[in-house]
Amino acid sequence: MDTVTRRKFLKLTSGAVAVGAAAPLLSIDQIAEAAINRPLPANTPILVVITLYGGNDGLNTVIPFTDPIYFSSRPDISYKPEAVLPISAELALNPAMKGLKALWDQKKVAIIRGVGYPDSDHSHFSSMAKWQTASPAKHISTGWLGRWVDTQSDDPMLAISLGSVLPPMLAGAKRSGSALPLGGLVIPKGDLATQCAKLSRPVAKDSKLMAAAATSMRNLFNLSTTVQPVLKSPAPVAPELPTTNGGNAGGDSNLAQQLDVVAKLIAAGSPTKVWSVSLGGFDTHANEANAQAELLGVVSDSLSRFMGQLKATTRSNDVTIMIYSEFGRRVAGNGSQGTDHGTSGPMFVIGNAVKGGFYGEQPSLKNLYKGDLAVTTDFRDVYATMIEKVLSSPVEPTLGKWAGRVSCFN
Repeated sequence: MDTVTRRKFLKLTSGAVAVGAAAPLLSIDQIAEAAINRPLPANTPILVVITLYGGNDGLNTVIPFTDPIYFSSRPDISYKPEAVLPISAELALNPAMKGLKALWDQKKVAIIRGVGYPDSDHSHFSSMAKWQTASPAKHISTGWLGRWVDTQSDDPMLAISLGSVLPPMLAGAKRSGSALPLGGLVIPKGDLATQCAKLSRPVAKDSKLMAAAATSMRNLFNLSTTVQPVLKSPAPVAPELPTTNGGNAGGDSNLAQQLDVVAKLIAAGSPTKVWSVSLGGFDTHANEANAQAELLGVVSDSLSRFMGQLKATTRSNDVTIMIYSEFGRRVAGNGSQGTDHGTSGPMFVIGNAVKGGFYGEQPSLKNLYKGDLAVTTDFRDVYATMIEKVLSSPVEPTLGKWAGRVSCFN
């Protein structure tokens, strides 16, 4: 292919690079190759962020099973005291969360109560934007972890989201995290592969964007055959833990699959400090009792399995898991055996380094604000703690002079 055609092609491709600069696409092969050639140093902390899209109902997740207002406010979707999994004299986990209950009993789960932000927004889009940018008061274009990525050395393996679309929280101003499609990337073969390899060769006269496009293509082809044993090997398995996947209840049902991939690459030594996975379907305006329980069962079983997989590796003490949703639900049921968009809800932080227990004040069911639970913990308190305690980084470049913290680590 001649230089002119090559330049035309790379100009077009560089446009795609510019548009998608915030979301480089990786293949598992590339990550596994990096795990072999430059593995993450031993004892390096790793953060796994789980986003529950749709607005998880916190009151039916961490249940105030002795409060009569809980039962009178939602008579058709409340859980009877004998059905729940008590974790204190007043609070219990959803009956579907047996795996998480076992981790709680091992003191590996911190439940942070009443988490939200000031002047809560009931819109999915707006509220999730606030959570992912960590900027409740004004719109900004960078995510909280993307700003952390900006402070680190340039490395596409540093922060990875499972899925083809990069979540806003990993988008920085100068660089970003990367996206790993679960299905992998299809690499061209035969004559097309030969032509693409020619296109990817570096040329001194290339513009920065054209050079980036060529480099991106070149990286797809420069895959070491030594990664094949890593890719073919199964994820670490703890046979004594449940391995079944739950249903999707209208959302993505592949959380266990995502965490399997993460466990596999962590065990292989991937040089990744932040992983992002997600589960959808939590917008339970109707049939909440069944739908949410099924989803929470997926979360609980997937976490239990993941923690068991980590136990079979040398990295089990390095990993901290943080779980959040864009808002909770209203206290009162909506007449359709569901709940509408609310405000605060619980966050979970899980790991061997976590000091298990309750943090933050439990919102009162008696003193509501316009029918909603009060926000007793700002989510930035949790983010600041993750940045300092897990990512071992200063908070100011990401959250400014934010002072709040949660003392949930040993």
